[in-house]
Parts: sequence; C-alpha cells; structure tokens
Amino acid sequence: MPVELSSPPQTAGPETSSVHIDGEVRCAITGRPLRPEEAYWAPPLVTMGELVSTLWRTLTTNPAGLSEVLMSEQPNVPYAPEARQELARRRSAEQLKLLVLLLLVAAVLIIPIVMMVS
Repeated sequence: MPVELSSPPQTAGPETSSVHIDGEVRCAITGRPLRPEEAYWAPPLVTMGELVSTLWRTLTTNPAGLSEVLMSEQPNVPYAPEARQELARRRSAEQLKLLVLLLLVAAVLIIPIVMMVS
C-alpha cells in the first residue's frame, strides 16, 4: 500500500509535489533503512564528476537540452537525520572542487590573452 508523503517543512514549497513510497526507504548516504516519516528529504548529492560528465554528454549529444539539464528541479531523496552533517560536508567539498575547476579554466583562458596583450 503506497504511503503519500510531502517534503518536510524545511524543503517544502508551493511547487513541491508529493512523493509516493512503498514501505521503507534507504538513506542515500548510509544505506540505512528508514521509515518514510523519519527521513530527511532533500535533493540528491551531485558530484563534480557527475556534473561535468552530464554537461559534456549533453553538449555533445543534445545541446538544445542543456537548459533543461541545468534548470530542472531534481526529485528529493531520503537521508537519515544523522546524515545531515555528512551531506552538508560533502556538498561543501563538491562546491569547492567545482570552484577550483572553474578558476583553473578561467586561468587557462585569461593568461594567454594577458600575455598576448603585453
């Protein structure tokens, strides 16, 4: 029998739709079985590698779909309440990796231009 759940108040919004769950769910980080009502629901963790490979694959196979990939809302996945700190730590680490990559790309593009001008 499906159980209908909505996102918790901290992630709920007027555009949030309900999620149908059968029985118990597993934490996306720890794999621990959870009851749906005790789970912390949040968007999935996207690693820098997954992001870069998805963007590259979309650019090479379907460039028109790039805006959909970048702007579409991801469905919430369950996390154990005790995994929130680990999730936050991992998200921060992935953001830092992406920032470093973007700075390296900018440096590779800007340094030759500056050297040609001077």
